[in-house]
Amino acid sequence: MAASQSVPYLPPGSYQGAPSIYSVSSQTSLARSSDTASLAPPSDEDVEFRNRRPSLQRSGTTASVAPRTAKTKAIDLSAPPYTKEYIDQYRQRIKDDPDPEAHFHYAKYLIEAAKRFGSDSDAKDQRNVKKYRDALIAESLKVMRRLATQTQAYDEAQFFLANCHGTGMLGLPVDHERAYHLYLQAAKQNHAAACYRIAVCNEIGAGTRREPQRALAFYRKAASLGDTAAMYKLGCILLRGLLGEQPNPREAVGWLKRAAEQADEENPHALHELALLYETQNSNIVPYDPAYAKELYTRAGHLGYTHSQYRLGQCHEYGHLTCPVDPRRSIAWYTKAAEKGHSEAELALSGWYLTGSEGVLKQSDSEAYLWARRAANKGLSKAEYAVGYYAEVGIGIKQDIEFAKRWYMRAAAQGNKRAMNRLTEMKRNGNKRANMARPTRQEAKDECVIV
Repeated sequence: MAASQSVPYLPPGSYQGAPSIYSVSSQTSLARSSDTASLAPPSDEDVEFRNRRPSLQRSGTTASVAPRTAKTKAIDLSAPPYTKEYIDQYRQRIKDDPDPEAHFHYAKYLIEAAKRFGSDSDAKDQRNVKKYRDALIAESLKVMRRLATQTQAYDEAQFFLANCHGTGMLGLPVDHERAYHLYLQAAKQNHAAACYRIAVCNEIGAGTRREPQRALAFYRKAASLGDTAAMYKLGCILLRGLLGEQPNPREAVGWLKRAAEQADEENPHALHELALLYETQNSNIVPYDPAYAKELYTRAGHLGYTHSQYRLGQCHEYGHLTCPVDPRRSIAWYTKAAEKGHSEAELALSGWYLTGSEGVLKQSDSEAYLWARRAANKGLSKAEYAVGYYAEVGIGIKQDIEFAKRWYMRAAAQGNKRAMNRLTEMKRNGNKRANMARPTRQEAKDECVIV
């Protein structure tokens, strides 16, 4: 399982977990865009698979980087209540306040109150509760619109309403053109995140026509205003020479480093991108520094970035980037990524369960199959081959040659050479049951089975 040496550039909303146009959080799904429901061939095993899931809570193993301890959250006494009486009091207090920020927070409070109000009401009161919740949402939108359109328009309200129109949030109809207009109004007031989203819209043609140069200009503006996602995106553009721009590795690294300095759970991407650069040998962009690459991956991994978590799992499995071979840490990092649906990590866990690790992880054919199947259902060709192999040999699932062939065919359709070769051998042998030995851990690591 060789490490990927570059992060493919994709437009926001799909590029390596970076923020989408409208999402507040940038931690997007890593699942492929293909219809995963159609990947599983109909059979009894599929019913069985739906009733079996790989274990995420494994007793007797140490598949975690940090111990999980039960903690009781302290009650935040400063948090406002969500009662009708308090809402009425808040409304009266805010009425004469000239500060637009105070009114903005009041509008946000109304939205939260609408979610929480009457949650403990019985069925008889639900109709009245819904009516009151709808009234709170309507009042919140009224306040937001007033703030967004007053003489001295409030940029946060414009940005918030743009998000609502972009996603259909709070019952508003999806209207990308209206969202773009509101983002633009906020961007004129130097709202950094709005500038970033204007750039995205101009890059992909959402609510406006595609204009690469205008997109680049707004990425630069957003980055100069301190938007972390824009810094990362601008770094990627300059590194690869995108949007009609000539490659400028020196400036690209500068922006990536600035983004990395501001990295958080929503924006860990620059750490990973820099790590890829520093682990590349014979590069004229940055000096080769595997120890620093490991440090960057570790920072991103602790922020929850699954690509970095997977890479750290590899490093501790194979001893890359100055890491000692450490099954415990390898399994721990793979588990973190797999729990968030990273298909390569799921397949890597399958390999560990296939052979187990003495004193760390108990061998389990069932878990090996289930983790491989989970990755295969996302369309990962290596996992599709592994599921075919497990079915052919009878690992974690009853031996079934026809079922194995269907998965080999899926992998072969994606160009998997092992699957192609296996199908050729099966045809030559007249689809007879294979007399294939179970792999050793070394064979699995040498990619004889889990590729």
